[in-house]
Amino acid sequence: MSEQAPELTRSAAGRLVRQGAVLVNGKLARPADQLRAGDVVEFRLPTPADLRPAAEQIPLAVLYEDEELLVIDKPAGMVVHPAAGHFTGTLVHALLGRGGVWSTSGGEARPGIVHRLDRGTSGLIVAARTDRAHRELSGQLARREMARSYLAIATGSIRGQSGVLEGAIGRHPRDRKRMAVVASGRFARTRYAVLEALRGHTLLRCELETGRTHQIRVHLAAFGHPVAGDREYGGGGLAPRPMLHAWRLRLRHPATGEEMHFEAPPPTDFAEFLESLR
Repeated sequence: MSEQAPELTRSAAGRLVRQGAVLVNGKLARPADQLRAGDVVEFRLPTPADLRPAAEQIPLAVLYEDEELLVIDKPAGMVVHPAAGHFTGTLVHALLGRGGVWSTSGGEARPGIVHRLDRGTSGLIVAARTDRAHRELSGQLARREMARSYLAIATGSIRGQSGVLEGAIGRHPRDRKRMAVVASGRFARTRYAVLEALRGHTLLRCELETGRTHQIRVHLAAFGHPVAGDREYGGGGLAPRPMLHAWRLRLRHPATGEEMHFEAPPPTDFAEFLESLR
């Protein structure tokens, strides 16, 4: 039992309830329960053992697979790896459900994970089956040899054809769950090109030169044109989720050195919102 609840999002608290980790007045809480003054709430936060993922049979859109790596078109809404409030249903659980070996270089809670996409972002992500593949792919990321292109629907009209967004990214000084452009952050650079002017919005292609947490979202917000639907960074509106899609991926195969190119078209929600702005 805790006298002061930790900072949890509403969705994370809801997951704890559904997982049977919350008691109200000594009884298992239900999502529909209404709290009243004087109710005693008890809860159990996850331990490291809770974060050790187990295989789950979750379908994945696989673009390529061999004994070294897997390239997936991740749906929006899927969390990449277990974390507080996300103990099941992640991409990691789905990878384990496919069987075989997965790299352990990222730790026991993140088998196979080389890089990540935000929960609300759809599109291409690569996973490593072997530690050798993980090391090589991570090296390509660090050396900026792995090319990642995103489609983003930004709010407002952006003049010109292209540009570069630079700004060191670190934790927001007042909201630790968000990132921001701050002097104490790590260098980050995003290149963008205008693909289409839309009604009150702009369709962009964004190229990552660095890979900071929430990088495109933070840079576009600091630019004054946050990603449509990104309520966390000021891009509210009618979009059902942040309109950000990992569109193209270029890498070298970790075993053969062959250059590989992948492309995933935007999912239905992105395409329909885009069409509504034309």
